[in-house]
Amino acid sequence: MARHIALLRGVNIGPNKRVDMPRLRELLTGLGYGDVRTYVQSGNIILTSRKSPRRMERDLRQEVATGLAVDTEVIVRTRDELAGVIERDPLGKLATNPKRYQVSFLSGEPGPEVARKLAAVAAPPEQVVISGREIYAWHPDGVGRSKLATLLAGRGLGVTATSRNWNTVTTLLALADE
Repeated sequence: MARHIALLRGVNIGPNKRVDMPRLRELLTGLGYGDVRTYVQSGNIILTSRKSPRRMERDLRQEVATGLAVDTEVIVRTRDELAGVIERDPLGKLATNPKRYQVSFLSGEPGPEVARKLAAVAAPPEQVVISGREIYAWHPDGVGRSKLATLLAGRGLGVTATSRNWNTVTTLLALADE
């Protein structure tokens, strides 16, 4: 069975969309997923399945909604796809603080207008690079007041997106390799 990383969008950020990680692991294990692990409280799941990533996205969304009463989008990458995200790392030489370096995982490739939108709101010294179904963003002054981070966290990209900082991205790959 293939190892996958599933990312739940927008869970456990505020009072809504609360997901208890032990209950999530129990639910997914009970549904036949293998080697189910979670990382921190923000909806990061490492698991094995014979399903394709696209099928898992649909199924996991429905299974979490039914089993935990939480409606949230899900983005899935295979272990090898996640390794490719790390290998591409277009801003690695600039991004000196992994907590301020984010990767937004997208449900599909964004249209060309998205690059223009992102460039328009990126405030120097911020940097942003679109690479396939990922957007890499360096926020040296933090994400709190960043218009770029706000756009990446919203729904203005034309595709579903969920962001993780570089520490989380690299840790997820390490956990997938255990």
